[in-house]
Amino acid sequence: MTCRDFIAIGASSGGVDVLHTLVSQLPADLCAAIAIVQHVGAYGSVLPKLLDDAGPLRAAHAIDGEPFVHGRIYVAPPDRHMLVEGAHLRLDAGPKRNFAHPAIDPLFVSAATELGTRVVGVILTGFLMDGMAGLAAVHASGGATIVQDPAEAFARDMPACAVPYADYVLPVAQLAGRLVALTRGGTFAA
Repeated sequence: MTCRDFIAIGASSGGVDVLHTLVSQLPADLCAAIAIVQHVGAYGSVLPKLLDDAGPLRAAHAIDGEPFVHGRIYVAPPDRHMLVEGAHLRLDAGPKRNFAHPAIDPLFVSAATELGTRVVGVILTGFLMDGMAGLAAVHASGGATIVQDPAEAFARDMPACAVPYADYVLPVAQLAGRLVALTRGGTFAA
């Protein structure tokens, strides 16, 4: 049985509401770490506080070099890419990728490279195509891939571009249940 214990989530325009809904539906005993990239640029972000208040899982901006642990939500801080290096999160001030800083692809590609089948990649609402190459890398490494149904997304570009690499295309209402099932190694009936 595959142990999927690292969830990488990417979102952009309209993502805060979707992330809030998703986090509010996750259980306190989730046996996975969650790393989130929400396009915020160099501006301050209160996303960790919003997510921390939304549900039972503790959320905070990631700190360079910190080990990731189950049951925690790590949010990429403004103006830094978040990467996976072994069992740690790294922050990178390198150039923009896909016009974004933080960008989704660096997180997904590094997670796929470092953790392979342990990763669940999730692409939510957003414009342009950040996350597509990263989701393709997660898929190629044997990780599980989920895309928000583009038909219900505030901004359809990112999910529509990522659909070819999706194991599951789901409405927001079904995302938490699928994530829980994948992290527990079970099946999920929609």
